[in-house]
Amino acid sequence: MHVIAREKTPWNDITVYETGALFGMTGRFRCLQFADGAVQGAIDLKDPGRVVLEYPRAILHLLGRNAPGFERAFMIGHGIGTIPSQYPARTFTVAEIDGRVAAISREYFGYPWDNIAIGDGRALLEAEPPASLDAVLIDAFTKDGTPVHLTTLECFEAAAARMRGPGLLILNLTGRARGDRRIASVHAALALAFRHTAAFFLPASPGRGYGNVLLAAGGRPIAFAPEGMAGFRPFVPEPGYAMRDRA
Repeated sequence: MHVIAREKTPWNDITVYETGALFGMTGRFRCLQFADGAVQGAIDLKDPGRVVLEYPRAILHLLGRNAPGFERAFMIGHGIGTIPSQYPARTFTVAEIDGRVAAISREYFGYPWDNIAIGDGRALLEAEPPASLDAVLIDAFTKDGTPVHLTTLECFEAAAARMRGPGLLILNLTGRARGDRRIASVHAALALAFRHTAAFFLPASPGRGYGNVLLAAGGRPIAFAPEGMAGFRPFVPEPGYAMRDRA
């Protein structure tokens, strides 16, 4: 691993590095990493247009199946900008609380668009007009994990109120498919705000109970093809109490 840049901000400990091996793949990869060691974004320097990581491939599949003709999307959490980069002709607003993450995405990962709003993602989402969005994507991580106020019923209700048509919300989390009260609570909140939900899990490594969890919700059943989900498997979340804003 060759470290290119390392910075500490109020929200993140950021490392940019290059490596010849990534999750069993060989090549030449440039990665964005936060303090927990998780890779937040990666590009293949030999094929920069390729989507390297599984979870953005799965998100792109869900977006393509459930909102194929979307015109306006709002994304909380920028990373290196993998998902907006796949839709140069669509209108994406990307909320990123850490201005250095946005700058690093441009300097080291070639993100070309001027569509990043710096600030709290939920506050920026709530400033959007009602019935103005086709999709909302939440992929926000700090050194403490996904901010709690992005996983509550009130946040999801705010997102639903800003969607037109059936709408689609996709939320990327880390956790477990079983025995994870936080995942159960977030899903319970999502199910109160939207008519239909779906959940998908990809273990961090084979046989492990911990990994990536994708939650999707909208006004109609969530469509997907197993072969398009980049290894994510559907699961039924356990019952839980809906996550709420703290008074």
